[in-house]
Amino acid sequence: MLELRPIRNEADYRAALDEIERLFDAEPNTIECEKPFGHGFAYRLEVLTTLVEAYEQQHYPIAAPEPIEAILYYLESRGLSTHDLEPIIGSLEEVAAILNRQQPLTLEMIRRLNQQLGIPADVLIQPYSLMKNSA
Repeated sequence: MLELRPIRNEADYRAALDEIERLFDAEPNTIECEKPFGHGFAYRLEVLTTLVEAYEQQHYPIAAPEPIEAILYYLESRGLSTHDLEPIIGSLEEVAAILNRQQPLTLEMIRRLNQQLGIPADVLIQPYSLMKNSA
């Protein structure tokens, strides 16, 4: 049984992940489900997952999505279509220009996307590449 302690390196991290997997796979009424150190396995699992999460945030940070990908994700995850963006962005042509990266989001569009769809403003204000016009 793994000792509960801070995760300081990749070996500690892998050992903690293995222990979490072992606890997930434990059969009821087995030694894995007993109360080691006076705590049940649910407590042990919670502590290990908290330690792993802290290590991952420090060593494997997840970058915020870029603005257009975030908008597309929010539409898909809520069952919305590009037509639902018209009251927020403007005409269907403007929506297409934004989603096709032909024109940038304006500050007012960012405000409305944040207020009406709940997309975090800090995601929407990030710089992103626009497609070059080939006209």
